[in-house]
Amino acid sequence: METTLAPAKALSPAALLQTEEAIGFVKDTFARELARQLQLTKVSSPIAVLDGTGINDDLNGVERPVSFPIKALAERRAVVVHSLAKWKRLRLMELGIPAGRGILTDMRALRPDEDYSPIHSIYVDQWDWEKHILPEQRTVAFLKETVEKIYDALRTTELRVAEEYADVLPVLPEQITFIHAEELLQRYPTLTAKERETAAAREYGAVFIMGIGGELSHGEIHDGRAPDYDDWSTETAPGLRGLNGDIVLWHPVLQSAFEVSSMGIRVDKAALRRQLELRSCPERAALGFHSLLLEGQLSESIGGGIGQSRVCMFMLRKAHIGEVQVSIWPEAVRQQLSSAGVALL
Repeated sequence: METTLAPAKALSPAALLQTEEAIGFVKDTFARELARQLQLTKVSSPIAVLDGTGINDDLNGVERPVSFPIKALAERRAVVVHSLAKWKRLRLMELGIPAGRGILTDMRALRPDEDYSPIHSIYVDQWDWEKHILPEQRTVAFLKETVEKIYDALRTTELRVAEEYADVLPVLPEQITFIHAEELLQRYPTLTAKERETAAAREYGAVFIMGIGGELSHGEIHDGRAPDYDDWSTETAPGLRGLNGDIVLWHPVLQSAFEVSSMGIRVDKAALRRQLELRSCPERAALGFHSLLLEGQLSESIGGGIGQSRVCMFMLRKAHIGEVQVSIWPEAVRQQLSSAGVALL
């Protein structure tokens, strides 16, 4: 006998409007706090960049960007950004941003190779930020100091959301816990990388997992990172490498680890050359962005992306990213969520 999925109770226009207002409140509050904590200036940013320049973020190195020809440029191809990891570093130079200050932008991207899940869609919205630092600030201590400022912005946002919306109760711990991916592996040697994240997030409530992208002692990486933006190869202590990481929270509704940010101190000349060799792509050194870096024309920097929909999901205690953003979903996913009472925007 064929079973018909029962539709979710339709949200009233008033409820939909309240959700949209709450999303706006979260985004405005966090962006303002983040800019204050890190001394960032809001700037405009592109949705697409020219192909072949080395500017687009390569993510894990296998994802395909959306590509299209431009008639006015003799059919030269452009690609929709995956993120603005390298573009931001160029922009620091172009705007003459001094050390100690940085830029913040609303990044919109398409990642058509993304697998659908409650926390993934093909549409990506991030606060992309980048800050000019001095060479002597390329340290674990400075990385941690920056993470703590971002975490303070998250905690402040949660407290203000709780004041505004009575059904939201604060759950973030007072402090974020720092742990290296290698230390996490030693603590949970029988678990997968994602299972290790879940175990740590459950225990601490909020963690920053360092050293993501470099090979760990068991011969695998914790998660993928492109070789040309985050520094995941510099030795920071015996057996530990990497000046980057992810902010991972414990999501009280999903009851799972919930990554909200990927960030790090960016590669210098030595780290770029080393990581291009480790990823077997030394030819990238000839690309425009990479050449500028190797010629010493780009400042040292730290930066990252913070998921806007992810932060809204967490702050508003939503179970699916489609509740806080409009995207394209397979009909099977729509039916499944409808039967579970989850209404997509």
